[in-house]
Amino acid sequence: MNLHEYQGKELLASYGVAIQRGVVLEDISNFDTALGQLKEETGTDFVVVKAQIHAGGRGKGGGVKLGKNDAEVKEHANNILGMMLKTPQTPGGLEGPGKLVRKVLLTEDSYAPDFDACKEFYISILMDRGRKQNVIIYSTEGGMDIEKVAEETPHLVHKEYIDPHLGLQGFQMRKIAFNLGLSGKSFKEMCKFISKLYAAFVGADASLFEINPCLKAGDDSIIAVDCKVSLDDNALFRHPDLAAKRDKTEEDPAEVEAGEFGLNYVKLDGNVGCMVNGAGLAMATMDIIKLSGGDPANFLDVGGTADAERVENAFRIILRDPAVKCILINIFGGIVRCDRVAQGVVDAYKNMGDQIQVPIIVRLQGTNADIAKKLIDESGLEVQSAITLQEAADAVAKVIG
Repeated sequence: MNLHEYQGKELLASYGVAIQRGVVLEDISNFDTALGQLKEETGTDFVVVKAQIHAGGRGKGGGVKLGKNDAEVKEHANNILGMMLKTPQTPGGLEGPGKLVRKVLLTEDSYAPDFDACKEFYISILMDRGRKQNVIIYSTEGGMDIEKVAEETPHLVHKEYIDPHLGLQGFQMRKIAFNLGLSGKSFKEMCKFISKLYAAFVGADASLFEINPCLKAGDDSIIAVDCKVSLDDNALFRHPDLAAKRDKTEEDPAEVEAGEFGLNYVKLDGNVGCMVNGAGLAMATMDIIKLSGGDPANFLDVGGTADAERVENAFRIILRDPAVKCILINIFGGIVRCDRVAQGVVDAYKNMGDQIQVPIIVRLQGTNADIAKKLIDESGLEVQSAITLQEAADAVAKVIG
């Protein structure tokens, strides 16, 4: 689950991490109140207006603006609120439809009054699954696309791996500060910053923290000017306060609806809909679709209780994608009985009537697979049954041409 910038900063601040302070604005009619609150709390003269969407590169799309007086700030806030912001990370990139900006964050100018004394860094924390350790990735080249830095100047990107049994050690914090070229007060402040940031990462069960830029201000303090926070969905039951921050308007509507039905769904860019039970089988199904000359349109795991209602909900979600040319249902009947799934397919097909306008290919193997095949074959519906994966792949290839 992703957090907005302002939500991520609230999380960091709760662990004592120094942040660029700000006030959220959702309605331009509340502008004067919000700006007055920000100036009272921070004493700032210049104000930065930041669009709040779940995508990076906001500045490139005009979603981050500096206002040097109240009139400029209000003009920027009015222009950004309600705009369809296009960035390299929004759906379709700069050529796509963009994302609707429903909130902006009015923030203090952390670079004043001594801009020339400021220095931007890049710092992120995530899990390296190959090494089974958290890793802190950092660079002196803050404020830039870290992918570009890694490609063109890889020697400027450093990594510090954290032993899960020992946790973050003092020498590692000092090493990070040293590699960033800091000394004196800023060196000590960076050590404190890294310590608190890592405590927040572990404490929140996060999967990603990205601070870009992390700023050394003119007074040598270290501040998180921007932050991207992703939380581990599997740990949200331990953090109801963080789970409550979920913004469903920033997520794919089909994925949100699938979650409400207990379905694991991820939309892809292909033309063959997939309905499978089990993540491993789903991956194998997507592979066989690729080998058949098609492209999977989604990942959809119906789980172990594929009854008629569940199958019907899965059908509806898959068919919302106009690119889908056929649907491949691939179920292994271990816990769930294949005949139960087959009956679910038949019932769902009948309930949906003319809504299903694409071919359906069903492969059921496992418990009562023979009964399931008979149910499908004798249903009188336009549903093709397959026994082997190769038969399913051949049927897909025939449909998509």
